[in-house]
Amino acid sequence: MQRYILSKKNSITLISAILIAFAFFGRFSLDNMAIFNWSLIIASILGVAPIAIQAYQALKVKVVSIDVLVTIAVIGAVLIQNYEESAIVTFLFLFGSYLEQRTLNKTRSAIKELTELAPESALKQMENGEFEEVDVDDVDEGDILLVKTGAKVPVDGTVLTGEGHINEASITGESLPVSKKVDSEVFAGSILENGTIQIRADRVGEDTTFGRIIELVEEAQDSKSEAERFIDRFSKYYTPAVLVLGFIVWFFSKDIELAITILVLGCPGALVIGVPVSNVAGIGNGARNGVLLKGSEVINDFSRVDTIVFDKTGTLTVGNPEVAEKEFYGKNTEEVLGYLASVERESDHPLAKAVLQDIGETTFSTVEETEVVKGGGIVAKIGVHRVAVGNVALMEKENVKLSEKAKKDVERFEKNGNSLVLTAVDGELNVLMGIRDQIRPGVKKDLQKLKKLGVKNLVVLSGDNQGTVDLVARELGLTEAHGHMLPEGKSAYIEKMQAEGGIIAFVGDGVNDSPSLALADIGIAMGSGTDVAIETSDVVLMNSDFSRLPHALGLTKSTSRNMKQNITIAVGVVLVLLASLLFSEWMNMSIGMLVHEASILVVILNGMRLLRYRLRE
Repeated sequence: MQRYILSKKNSITLISAILIAFAFFGRFSLDNMAIFNWSLIIASILGVAPIAIQAYQALKVKVVSIDVLVTIAVIGAVLIQNYEESAIVTFLFLFGSYLEQRTLNKTRSAIKELTELAPESALKQMENGEFEEVDVDDVDEGDILLVKTGAKVPVDGTVLTGEGHINEASITGESLPVSKKVDSEVFAGSILENGTIQIRADRVGEDTTFGRIIELVEEAQDSKSEAERFIDRFSKYYTPAVLVLGFIVWFFSKDIELAITILVLGCPGALVIGVPVSNVAGIGNGARNGVLLKGSEVINDFSRVDTIVFDKTGTLTVGNPEVAEKEFYGKNTEEVLGYLASVERESDHPLAKAVLQDIGETTFSTVEETEVVKGGGIVAKIGVHRVAVGNVALMEKENVKLSEKAKKDVERFEKNGNSLVLTAVDGELNVLMGIRDQIRPGVKKDLQKLKKLGVKNLVVLSGDNQGTVDLVARELGLTEAHGHMLPEGKSAYIEKMQAEGGIIAFVGDGVNDSPSLALADIGIAMGSGTDVAIETSDVVLMNSDFSRLPHALGLTKSTSRNMKQNITIAVGVVLVLLASLLFSEWMNMSIGMLVHEASILVVILNGMRLLRYRLRE
């Protein structure tokens, strides 16, 4: 019975409105007080039923909710035969609840739109070579899929044949179509606007970028910030306090109507709803614009960030470096390059890809006993040879002595802004390669936007040599630059800055960035980075779009301000209502309830403004 009544709450609201209108028609047009009173009594009983059920359910779990205050106030108004007040109060409360639910649903529209964009079917290549339509859940990694013009890409994959333009707005928030050709990466949920392509399924189901977006946004919208937890605690004590105040007023004044009115006016509805609606709208805006904010707590912390620390490769730079300079030492160069390519084939590091691309076709050897040295490189065994590939620090660890020429070459390469890859076989240096990465287009402009948003320090930490890092820092106008940084060094730097009172955000994309991402007050991962980096972070920039970072910071600052505005509106309205009741004669229960419900609508509409937020140029 309780469930049925609650399911018909909107219908009860409509019937109450009709009964109240009929009551006033009976009084002023028909001059019939019986119609007036009985219509209002029925409206009061109908209206209070769902409110009383919600109050009972709250009391069962030992929570004195707003519904408890309204139920007591309405019953009291009926007992003192103030039917007009009781009917109007129940209608306004129910109507306010309806508006609240409707507008909250709108703020959650971002996640709803994302879910609707999820592809449901795919054209899969069968054993006979023909393509058949199957449910997207029946697609496995490695399957070959056909995507036609106007269709949704069903999974994350790689283009095998064909080309076309794809709208990736559901992933990146960018409305301009992106050109795709053979070997290009495509994302589930994006739309092929023209052309026909065949793709290999790389990630399916919840593992796709699109699937992770939906999962992360849902988790974020369900989380609570410190402000929300405070308001929950506040409401827990505030509501009983209003009951006690109403009792005290009745005890000393013997005015039951005044005491009941205090219960109605003291309802903290706008306070309870104001902060959640701001958070949900802010997270929804981020999801639409390629920024995943993992929860309400993240918004509060991110809005206060004063220092942003960046990893270099793949973050400030494109992450697709190329070999710019190289030197060879000793004999058997071709054989050593074969060893180098064999070792680098074991790694997915951008520098390794650059080395392989430069070497091209060669003779590969079987690699055994591979050991990854964090922040240093790789040591492996090929046949009877011990091969070390990495930076100068790894060479020192392997006791590889550098000749005077090699030392000068190292110094020259570093001054030219190269990252170094040294190759030693059996303790002898054989190859030195200098690899350069390109600065991401538009990064300098984005960093200036961050400064305008109040970020005081922009710092780059990198495992690369100091010369390379200094070159990047000068070009981008960064505050500090530190090279030769191992993962533990980056973490130590962040701890030092936090100890000095800074609120630190760290931006990175690799496995070696995960400790720093976890340690920083806010960890920000590039969307194309490793899974562990994305899982460890608080914020994800989808498709590694650096330009989304200023939008993310501006959005969290606006959301934080919006929360404070809503709290001020909610508390201010309650104080004004109570003051008007105690120190003026015009305030009554109906007017107070109308203002109270209007304040709920105001904070909801104020929060919904965040759905249209755009960072000003």
